[in-house]
Amino acid sequence: MSSGKIITITRQYGSGGHDIGKLIAEKLGVPFYDKELITLAAKESGISPEVFAKADEKMSNSLLYSLSTGLYNYGSGFSAMGDLPMNDQLYILQHQIIKEKAEKEVFVVVGRCADYILKEYDNVVKVFIYADIKSRVARAVSRHDIAPARARQAVIKTDKSRANYYSFYSGQKWGAPENYDLCVNSTHLSEEQAAQVIIDYVKILEAQ
Repeated sequence: MSSGKIITITRQYGSGGHDIGKLIAEKLGVPFYDKELITLAAKESGISPEVFAKADEKMSNSLLYSLSTGLYNYGSGFSAMGDLPMNDQLYILQHQIIKEKAEKEVFVVVGRCADYILKEYDNVVKVFIYADIKSRVARAVSRHDIAPARARQAVIKTDKSRANYYSFYSGQKWGAPENYDLCVNSTHLSEEQAAQVIIDYVKILEAQ
């Protein structure tokens, strides 16, 4: 069964957002995009995936300069793409890829300001996944192989980085409920249960 909705997932670090998103895609039989977007951007640009991976979901200050000087325009593309840091090059390429995919297929995508990028599309369901700090720290230790002594700091630092990235490129507040269709607290849910909650919500929307 394939959903007629594109599902964008914004997630707190350690909330299980990636795994939940992947499970949703598997259950609905649709493509899943997260780190896969780095590979696609690398293929399109000819830049090493490893270089892009280091810049992924991190912001730089140069795009503001590019916007103010007119170097960048979403409609006409980039006239000086190579002059920008990898952070901005990756964001722009992922922005284009996400929009191109949205014209052809439905899918599940994690992060990368996808909810903002697809804000003009009426078949998008925007989801925010969060959890309490204790469970996120535990997941960081067990799933991401982070030392217990620094896990809490890593969780907070990563969320701050994601919030800054989202705010910088979208001009919106990361995690603000009004920016999403559905906010899911995964603290007391298994990945399977959280995925099913989101799928059920999507089905309700499709039935309307």
